[in-house]
Amino acid sequence: MEAESRIKSRVPLFDGMNRIPGGLMLIPLILGSVVGTFAPGFLAMGNFTTALFQGSALPLIGLLIFATGMQITLKTSGPVLATTGVILLFKSIIPATIVVLIAQLVGINGILGVSILALLVIVDNSNGGLWLAFTGRYGDARDRGAYMASAINDGPFFSMLFLGVAGLADIPFQLLLAAVIPLVLGIIVGNLDQRWTEIMRPIPNMVIPFFAFALGTGINLGNVLNGGLSGLVVGAIATLVTGGLAYIGYRFVLRRGNKSGIGIAVGTTAGNAIATPAIIAAADPSFAPFVEIATAQVASAVLVSAVLAPLLAAWVLKREGGLVDAAAIAEPQPEPTAGEPIAQGGRTDAR
Repeated sequence: MEAESRIKSRVPLFDGMNRIPGGLMLIPLILGSVVGTFAPGFLAMGNFTTALFQGSALPLIGLLIFATGMQITLKTSGPVLATTGVILLFKSIIPATIVVLIAQLVGINGILGVSILALLVIVDNSNGGLWLAFTGRYGDARDRGAYMASAINDGPFFSMLFLGVAGLADIPFQLLLAAVIPLVLGIIVGNLDQRWTEIMRPIPNMVIPFFAFALGTGINLGNVLNGGLSGLVVGAIATLVTGGLAYIGYRFVLRRGNKSGIGIAVGTTAGNAIATPAIIAAADPSFAPFVEIATAQVASAVLVSAVLAPLLAAWVLKREGGLVDAAAIAEPQPEPTAGEPIAQGGRTDAR
């Protein structure tokens, strides 16, 4: 880390992207959509150019899911597991169930121009990088260790599972199994050899910009303009609903008292979720007509939730007397649980 801090950039591209919530995913996605809309011939050149900039999304997403699994440790204390379970229940499972129930009433077309595909993808996952940054300042080892929830709900598996079980998508069990195998293998390898876990830790920063660009090439900018505003609205509503549910879990299940506002910080949409609509459509072509607008809506939700969730969480903490002051922040934090992911420098990743 010290060596990294001494590196000087003539143009701080990486740091500039990271200053924008989800920027490591959003900016390449936008650039890819610009190229796909105005210069599609560049993408059709063939060979390595086409393979990297247009056809790399699914392989790189698979690699990312494998690397994510390696961060999930089985050597975790009870309080961390309890916090993780509450977050998964109130942030992912309950909201996804609500969306599925809505779908039973209105169909997969959704409501007010927002498809069930977009709604489900927006609510059933969370931004692990922002969670680590927020809990690294205001939480303790239980909260930081609950990063595992983001590792588990990351990727397309939850969305595919809920759509398949509810009968809303024709997704063969083999594809559901294929979606989770990289995660399971990552968990196995990571728990067998911590050295591999450390080697794979930089993978998100390495692959996210490339698969984001590749996904962007399939997005028409006209559809982005049509879907972006509704995505901002849905993202804000999803933050209030899922963050509010997580707050309830923190207050009444975990009984965290004036620290319950921490739970609201999980009310985000992961940057990786931008890839999920395309993955689901590849498994069930009936969702193909929704992919472009759903992807734009999810991208908008990533941005607005990354800004709104931590602000709202901090406001509730302050209102309830759980916001620690600067002196308390400077005090040594409890040692993290063995194998717990550690926020590096307080920076967020693109998840």
